[in-house]
Order: sequence, then C-alpha cells, then structure tokens
Amino acid sequence: MKHIFIINPMAGKGLDLDSIRPQIKEICDRHTLEYEIHVTSNAYEAIGYIKERAGKEPDEHFRFYASGGDGTVYEVANGIYGLPNAEFAVIPLGSGNDFVRLFGGKAVFLDLENVILGTAIDIDIIDCGNGQIAVNQCSMGFDAETTIRQIKYKKLPFLNGEMSYVAALINTFLTGMGANFTLEIDGVPFDNGGYPYLLCAVANSRWYGGGFMVAPRAIPDDGYLDCVIISMQDRKLKMMPIATAMRTGKHLEYKGTSYIRCKTVSIKAPRDSALQVDGEVSTHHKVTFSIREKALKFVLPLGHTYDEVRAQWEADEVANPVQFGVV
Repeated sequence: MKHIFIINPMAGKGLDLDSIRPQIKEICDRHTLEYEIHVTSNAYEAIGYIKERAGKEPDEHFRFYASGGDGTVYEVANGIYGLPNAEFAVIPLGSGNDFVRLFGGKAVFLDLENVILGTAIDIDIIDCGNGQIAVNQCSMGFDAETTIRQIKYKKLPFLNGEMSYVAALINTFLTGMGANFTLEIDGVPFDNGGYPYLLCAVANSRWYGGGFMVAPRAIPDDGYLDCVIISMQDRKLKMMPIATAMRTGKHLEYKGTSYIRCKTVSIKAPRDSALQVDGEVSTHHKVTFSIREKALKFVLPLGHTYDEVRAQWEADEVANPVQFGVV
C-alpha cells in the first residue's frame, strides 16, 4: 500500500507544513511504509490529482489522507470515488472537522500514528446527481445560504469554524428566511401544507457547520439517507433559538419539523438557490440526492469509538424507530 498525504496548506487559517512533514516521515519510516506528500496548490486540485495518481498504478492500493478541513475531506472523497484501489483517511487540521466527530473526535484523528495504523470500513455516500458526492451532509435552505456567508467570515482572524457559522447565521436571519421548495421523497411528493421551508438537510452523518447536530440519528453505513425538513409553520419561529437547539438535536421538537429515512430526496426551487455539499456551495434549480451504499472505504484510526456509537444507534432504533419514507 502507498500512503499519499494530501495537505491543504491553508487549512485552519494556515497550516505549518514544517510541523507535519517530520511527523509523517518519522512514523512512515519507522513502520517501513511507502509514502508521498502532495501539497495542494488551489481549490479542487486534489480531485484530479488523486484520480490521475491512482490511475497510473491500477494494481497498486492507495490510502489518501485528507490533511486539512472539511473542504479537503470533500476533495479527497470525490477524488477516490469510483476508484477500486483507493481508500481515504482524515487528519483534521481545519476549523470545523465535522465528519470525524462521529468516530471519536478530532483528538483521536490528530494522532497520526493512530490514523496511519488504522483500518478501513465501507461507508455510504450521497450522490448529488450533478457530478458531486458527499460523505457528510447536503442541504438547501437557510443553512446553505448561511454556508455561503460562512466562507467569507472564516477568513476573519478572530472567528473560528463554529463562531464563523454563528456570525453567518445572524446575517442570514437579518436578510430573510424561508424558501418555496417542492420536495419528493422516494418519488412521493412531500406535503407540508404550503408553508415555506426553512431548510431541507440530507444527511449521511450527524454534524455540520462546526458542531451543529442537524441529523442526530444518522449513521454512515446503514444504506439510508436521513432527511431533516423544517417548515415555517410557526409564525414565531426564530433563527437563534433553532440554531441553539441544533447544537444538541433539540430542533426536532419544533413544530413543522420532519425526520425521515429514505433512499432519494428531490428538491426543486422556483429559482437557482444555494446548495451546500459537505461545505461546498453552488446554486441549483433542481437536485436529486441518492444513497450509494458502501461506496467508499474510510479509515478508522486506532482508538476510535465508532463501535460504541453504532451499538447505541442500534439500541435507539429498536426503542424509537425513525420513520421510513413519506406516510
């Protein structure tokens, strides 16, 4: 196996390459591992690099390390998708690091030896139908609009990943909420009584935006999407109380909120609207999300807690099953 470290030098507002290079060299040399370091030169460059690098040696097995933030995870996941000889690991050097929260958190993944000696499991992905995939979450609505603003705020030196999202939330609240989407879940129209939608999030895992737990029952290897829909049925609906509730999943108690497990979600907007895919934002008029089961190999580091998380998830499913499809 060849270990390829994809490093985003701008992760966490500027990564000290001099500190991580010696760690990679020391651990890989000690375990007699073949390794390479690739420092990205611009956004999305890693996607093409990975496909080209793995394609040069189709009989070789590669492990690509997303060494950066959630944006680097997005690039590496999209790079290895469809490659039978590649798997991916994460070294969380960014400000958000939402994807690794479910598996033990940032500290476990920052121990490079833990990650390098870890083993891969098969996880699902979200196919966005537009050439993009997500390993974590996609959404349209106020949160996608917020993500556009967060990109700007993250550049400010005094705002970390979580605080930049809160600042963006406030900005979105002040400029208006609510969108008139049309939704279909597993091909069946979703009826919310004609109210505007605050958001529709399609999840493979639980957190986004630097610690907001929008889909508290999601698990990335169950073969289903977890769809969270919030309609603005409550005229007193306020942004900041919902944002606070989303830290712990309490937003599911709000009037007009639905939590549905499904295979596909189609969203049609009256005009081009913000689409968030693992923190990457573009605009679309219509998009369909589909689950692709066990489509990527993801490395769990030594010391991970995913076995315990999954056992608790299975117990919760027995005690309080999630609704499947539109009823």
